[in-house]
Amino acid sequence: MNRKKMIKTTLVLGLVFLALGGWLLHVRIHPLTKYGENYIPFVLGIISALGVPILFWFRSTVAWAYVLNGFSVIIGTITMAHFSITHFEGPVTLENLIVKTLFADIGLLWGKFAIGKALFDLEILRSETDVAGQGRFLRYPNMGWWWVHLFALAAVYTLGNIFWK
Repeated sequence: MNRKKMIKTTLVLGLVFLALGGWLLHVRIHPLTKYGENYIPFVLGIISALGVPILFWFRSTVAWAYVLNGFSVIIGTITMAHFSITHFEGPVTLENLIVKTLFADIGLLWGKFAIGKALFDLEILRSETDVAGQGRFLRYPNMGWWWVHLFALAAVYTLGNIFWK
C-alpha cells in the first residue's frame, strides 16, 4: 500500500467514525419512537456514516461525496444552531454559549467537513505542489462556495421559520 492510499484509508475511517459517533449521539438524544421527524436524521446519519465514505473511496465519485458531505454539515449546522437558539436558557455568557448549546456538536460536524475536504484535495490535486482552486474564491470547490451556501441556506431557513407559521 502506497503512502497516498494509507492517508486516504485513514481519512475515510476518520470520516466513518466521526459520522457514526454523531449519528449514535443523535439517536440517543432523539429516539425514533418519540417523534416522526426523527426518521429523517436517522436515515441521513446512515447515509453520512456509510454512503459518503464509500463515495469518497472511488475517484469517480469523490466530487459527489464532497458535495454530500459538505451539505450535510451545512444543514446540520443550521438546524442545530436553530435548536440551540430556541432552547437556550440562562444568561448569555461565553461559557453558556459554549456549554449550554450544541456548539460542540457543530464543531464535530465541521471536523467532518475538514476530513471530507482533505479527502477531496488528496484525490483531485495532481501533486503536493498543485494549488487548489486559484482565483475565483466563490466558485466550486473553493471555500467561498461553501460559505455562500452556508449563509444562503441559513437565510432561507430563517425566512421559512419567520413566514411559514
